[in-house]
Amino acid sequence: MIEETIQRIEVQIQATDSLTPERRRELIDLLATLKAEAAILARTHGEQAQSIVGFTQVTAHEAMRTEQDPRLLNLSVEALRRSVEEFEKSHPRLAQIVNSISTTLSNSGI
Repeated sequence: MIEETIQRIEVQIQATDSLTPERRRELIDLLATLKAEAAILARTHGEQAQSIVGFTQVTAHEAMRTEQDPRLLNLSVEALRRSVEEFEKSHPRLAQIVNSISTTLSNSGI
């Protein structure tokens, strides 16, 4: 399920015209790292890993909407960041990746 969700996010990123090629590559690279980190987390915390990936999908959707609602984007970014809070000590790389994705999407200029 996690891999499929990340694949849907990748398709969404590839399909949007409003990202620069550099930003698109950055997001795809971050998603590859998220995929690996989420797979590790899923071994012991499956539901939480799925929530993190799910919030990533929602945030990507909000960031790439044609008519963006800044309030919804901010809410989705905050939910994504909060979804990883409890794992900051045990999975610091996961927290770092989620924060990078959040920042990249919220600052993408879409």
